[in-house]
Amino acid sequence: MTTEAAPPPGGADTRPASPGAAQYVAVQQSAEFAELRRSHRSFAFPLTVAFIAWYLLYVLLSNYAGGFMGTKVFGNINVALVLGLGQFATTFLIAWLYSRHAARTLDPQAEAIKSRLEAGE
Repeated sequence: MTTEAAPPPGGADTRPASPGAAQYVAVQQSAEFAELRRSHRSFAFPLTVAFIAWYLLYVLLSNYAGGFMGTKVFGNINVALVLGLGQFATTFLIAWLYSRHAARTLDPQAEAIKSRLEAGE
C-alpha cells in the first residue's frame, strides 16, 4: 500500500549527526576532561568530608554530651539549637560556594569540551 501524502514540512533532517561513542570515549580520556574532573573532585570531596564530619560531631554531641548541648547561650537558646541551626547555615553556605565554583571554573571548562565535541574535533 502506498500513500500520496506529502513529506512533512522541513522533511530533510539538516541537524548535524550526534557524536558517536568513540568521540565520547576520546573526550573522556582527554587531558581537558581530566582537568574538569580534578577541578570538581578537589572542591566537592573535601567539602563533603568536612560536612559529614561536622554532622556526625553534632549527632555524637547530641547523644553523648547532653550537659554541654543543654548549656544556655542566652535566654532559652542553648548550644544544641545554635549548632542545629548551624547545620542549616552550613548546608546553604556549601550550596552557594559550589554554585559559585561551578559558574567560575566548571561551567567554562565543560562548555569548551561540549563545543569541541559538537564541532567534531
